[in-house]
Amino acid sequence: MHAIDRTELEAAAFRRLLKHLNQDRPDVQNIDLMILAGFCRNCLADWYREAAAERGIEMSKNQAREAIYGMPFAEWKAKYQKDATPEQLAAFEAAQKRHP
Repeated sequence: MHAIDRTELEAAAFRRLLKHLNQDRPDVQNIDLMILAGFCRNCLADWYREAAAERGIEMSKNQAREAIYGMPFAEWKAKYQKDATPEQLAAFEAAQKRHP
């Protein structure tokens, strides 16, 4: 497989992941992603910003989050984010101990 084909496939899969998280399943909370997978939408935004920096592209935290969430983070948060339950917080803490 050519490098360009691989990059295009990876980019398409990444776009599909973002669509799934932000359009198909905005009900899945970031804390649940952190508990189960060890990463969330904010992690993706951080990785995106780090990739930009490695290529000499300046990007703010807010710009990276908007690229990942598909809208300003404050807007997404107001529309979709719920307060974490005590059960979620306990599960998150336990997950952090298992996978520091």
